[in-house]
Amino acid sequence: MRTGANLPAVGEYNQTLVLDLIRRAPEGLSRVELSARTGLSAQTLSNVTRRLADEGLIAEAGKVISGPGKPRTLLKLEPRSRFAVGVHLDPVVDTIVVVDMAGDVVAHDEIPRRHGAAPAELIDDVRAAVDRIVAEAEIPRELVLGVGVAAPGPFDARGGRLLDPPLLPAWHNVHVREDLGAATGLPVIVEKDVTAAMVGEMWFDRSDALTDAMFLYYGAGVGLGVAIGGAPVRGRTGNAGGIAHVVVDPDGPACECGSRGCLGVSIEPRTLLAEAGYVPAETGDTRPDLDRLVRDAAAGGTRAGDVLRRAGERIARALVVTNNLLDVDEVVLGGPVWERLSEVLVDTVSARVTSDPVSTATRAITVRLSRVGADVAAVGAACLMLDGAFAARPARMMIAI
Repeated sequence: MRTGANLPAVGEYNQTLVLDLIRRAPEGLSRVELSARTGLSAQTLSNVTRRLADEGLIAEAGKVISGPGKPRTLLKLEPRSRFAVGVHLDPVVDTIVVVDMAGDVVAHDEIPRRHGAAPAELIDDVRAAVDRIVAEAEIPRELVLGVGVAAPGPFDARGGRLLDPPLLPAWHNVHVREDLGAATGLPVIVEKDVTAAMVGEMWFDRSDALTDAMFLYYGAGVGLGVAIGGAPVRGRTGNAGGIAHVVVDPDGPACECGSRGCLGVSIEPRTLLAEAGYVPAETGDTRPDLDRLVRDAAAGGTRAGDVLRRAGERIARALVVTNNLLDVDEVVLGGPVWERLSEVLVDTVSARVTSDPVSTATRAITVRLSRVGADVAAVGAACLMLDGAFAARPARMMIAI
């Protein structure tokens, strides 16, 4: 359990801690319960909750009787007190969402893509989408904390600049944080998409089950978001999570790195479709063919079923090998391609993670689906703004606890 500290220097931490506990309790918490969970004195807690109420972040929500004494007043989150915008720059489709303080999506759209556009035009397209979605959601601009942008790596975390993500050539060397911030007039955070997905899933996790966890993000590419000790793992340059070249099938397809059977190429949508004998769509959009693959497998198609079973085994092997290194409690599976294939893949992945002979886990690993869904990277990007403003982490206090 995380506890508070009765020190003026950590008042901001105490405030975010109390807000986080209230946010994770949809039914509300009384001050007595908050005091028991945080260890804060009654006076400190009273000051903290008053400040949160003055800022409109929480509100009283009725009373509850529990035993002798006067009824206790419940405090609840005000979900519409703040909002954040999330943008996912993706090789298939760019997504934009607005989320409230509870992490619920209040608006969703796709950003039209112009092929051959210059970087300034790309930034202006995102700016226009931000202005449009905030206006259409009828949200006061002053309640918008900022814009989180998720994109495939690698990127320059310090400068907020995309470097050379292989699946987004139009965005190479674009200063997203600086340029989009100037265009929108809002704070901008840029994050690797797999880390954003992990943050989004943690924001929705009200049980703290994701304290030590992995998020396998399966979209046009594949990557791994990681949380250790309740905080996302970014690495020294912000580009942690690259697992595309973990070898999962020595007899698998050749990879551009020179190996065979790397995870990325082995479960790439085009690889699965080729293994199933499908002719790729002329548009380059693999989504309709992936849906067909699932339908064929569900209808008893042997070849389609074998392709998806093998993909599930490859994913499971990557998870087991990675978990041998990290030793986490929970694995979450998500991303746009995963959402299309999950009804066929999930049983195979779950079973193989449990039974793979290379596993060194001494306790069972929980495998579950994302609570957020296909737009987890965009939602996670928005949650980065919420997390930066309101997540309680002792590491931010610069004191040891």
